[in-house]
Amino acid sequence: MNILIVGLGYAGNRFLRAFLHLDEQGYLDEPLKLAYVNRTKRKHTLQYYSSLSEALGAFDPQIVVVSVNDENHADILLQLRGYSGHVVCEKPLVNANNDLEATFDALSSISGFSFDLIERYSLISTSLKNFIEEKGLKLLRGNFYWGKDRINDRRPTCGATSEIIHALDLMQWLCPNEGHFKLQDVSGVISDYSVSGNDVLDTVAISSRLGNAVVTGYSSFVNIVRQRTLDLVFASSSGELVYAHMIFDTPNWDEDNLRVWKRLAGGNEIELMTISTDENRFGTALHTIYKLVQLCSDVLDQVYRQYPPSISSADLTTAVSLQRQLNEIERRA
Repeated sequence: MNILIVGLGYAGNRFLRAFLHLDEQGYLDEPLKLAYVNRTKRKHTLQYYSSLSEALGAFDPQIVVVSVNDENHADILLQLRGYSGHVVCEKPLVNANNDLEATFDALSSISGFSFDLIERYSLISTSLKNFIEEKGLKLLRGNFYWGKDRINDRRPTCGATSEIIHALDLMQWLCPNEGHFKLQDVSGVISDYSVSGNDVLDTVAISSRLGNAVVTGYSSFVNIVRQRTLDLVFASSSGELVYAHMIFDTPNWDEDNLRVWKRLAGGNEIELMTISTDENRFGTALHTIYKLVQLCSDVLDQVYRQYPPSISSADLTTAVSLQRQLNEIERRA
């Protein structure tokens, strides 16, 4: 199984760690062969290629991971025209100033696509999604707060749209039967916080509707601490209010918590579900990549074992739909 990583920076090295961990665990019956494309050769024993075209011809990868900087996604994806393997792509798909339709068309020959919406692979996410479906809950209200500190971060970025995408996706993925997402109001802040320029979107607040449900949220790359929460209010089939509170990556990466409860007329609360993934993985091979390993194993299952995508998998159609939403947010911010 040949896997090509395009861009061996921060994100690319995370993917490398995830696939190497699965290989060390003997996840497949055959070894994984990894190679990379990068502007410069790194201190790795992996096969290095200076260009994507060279790598596609010489290495013949079954999986291509696109983990270059945000601003270079479109260029790499366009170079994959005619490629017939499986593509894994970091979020966002492209930037607002790229030709989205041309990018989508360039990927018409691929056999599969996996978008790196990592929070879908948390146990709290899949558990809540299944609970909503089993209980027939209807979303009434949603709110999110999704931020972290990227001030003076050396990594280039397209801005806060790269952060808000997680919350936008989770809301729609958790509640797929509510209807279409419609953006109503947007407020944004542009600043020179990033090495990417003097006018990069650092913060955005939105109000929107998902079907008839109101969804509000705030996302920022100048949050001084990592803060990732979703709050949801549902109506049950019997008319009771059901509340869900999700916390991600707090206090450490991959430590997530979910609480679901209902409130009775007298104010008393009844716990319906509590889930915590607060195992401390610091110093282990899975530190900061536990959910990414789940995504990578899903990809290997699809490509090697020909399994259907898991419940957490995000395909190209999802990536394009979310990109249209991000483009509108950036245009109106």
